[in-house]
Amino acid sequence: MPTLTTPAPDTTAAPLRIGPHTVAPPVVLAPMAGITNAPFRTLCREFSGGKGLFVSEMITTRALVERNEKTMQLIHFDATETPRSIQLYGVDPVTVGKAVRMIAEEDLADHIDLNFGCPVPKVTRKGGGSALPYKRNLLRAIVREAVTGAGDLPVTMKMRKGIDDDHLTCLDAGRIAVEEGVTAIALHGRTTAQHYGGTADWDAIARLKEHVPEIPVLGNGDIWCAEDALRMVRETGCDGVVVGRGCLGRPWLFADLVAAFEGRTDAFVRPTLREVADVMVRHATLLGEWIGDEARGVIDFRKHVAWYLKGFSVGSEMRKRLAITSSLDALRAGLDELDLDQPWPTGADGPRGRTSGNNRVVLPDGWLRDPYDCAGVGEDAELDTSGG
Repeated sequence: MPTLTTPAPDTTAAPLRIGPHTVAPPVVLAPMAGITNAPFRTLCREFSGGKGLFVSEMITTRALVERNEKTMQLIHFDATETPRSIQLYGVDPVTVGKAVRMIAEEDLADHIDLNFGCPVPKVTRKGGGSALPYKRNLLRAIVREAVTGAGDLPVTMKMRKGIDDDHLTCLDAGRIAVEEGVTAIALHGRTTAQHYGGTADWDAIARLKEHVPEIPVLGNGDIWCAEDALRMVRETGCDGVVVGRGCLGRPWLFADLVAAFEGRTDAFVRPTLREVADVMVRHATLLGEWIGDEARGVIDFRKHVAWYLKGFSVGSEMRKRLAITSSLDALRAGLDELDLDQPWPTGADGPRGRTSGNNRVVLPDGWLRDPYDCAGVGEDAELDTSGG
């Protein structure tokens, strides 16, 4: 793919330490439900040259303990993935402990991340995800069970600022994480109420870094290009970045991130549509191989089509046609009808993915009455399926 010469950055970051693992440069792929499966992680890792940390999509602890078939596929790692990183969602400390011990005893991963950042209603209405840190004692119990059960495996956690501006939790949660032995914390600079709308509050990341200097703090939110990542580190003092929506339909963003952190001036990727089309076909191919069925792989790929084609001159009818393909031949044939010599579009490095905001937060009845009491939250609050 063609590259764009850029000035050498004025920011560098030390390698990130996650337990025994060194992540250099300190760049992490955010877990995204239905997105960061093994095929997508493979693409991002290939573009990064194997540098960085690439986390699985969210895995439900109950489904893992019960060895749900879909879940066992989701925790499959390619032989070249190292360290193997799993993100877990759980509400019940006992179930979380069982899941973590299973991972450690059966050598299913090398790193465990705990999800306390998911804002979607089906998670928060159970008291999970970004709703959970409001219940300080429950958070502590879950983290303690996870760290204890993990043994030598490092445990990290990802969270948001809080439920809304009146119920901020990240500083208390950060202190609990330090006290219970968490290795690193990632903070998305938005509240649950914001979902993915508005602007991420990078100042909150800086405040958390000042509050918990004992462990690495990673920043997440509004990193759309490599320059954003450098600016976040420079402005907040965070120890690394977590990139989510910015890489949707753009796995080569990790090549840019590596180049930027390494101070190289000649390796920013600006693909033509022809090169993007080749990546699209490879992505769909990998999905089919992973699922074990070409048609199902191409169908799963459909949600990526608009992200890959963002900014390119592609008619609405062709976009619709590409979004309903069910075979690799049909996908390739449709792409071949496009003007594949189009250069990378101006502005295509900007925001992508979900941008919804100002949503009503769905919580269990009475959740906000007491930030410590967690009566009524138990194993039945665990989701019975994985993937977010």
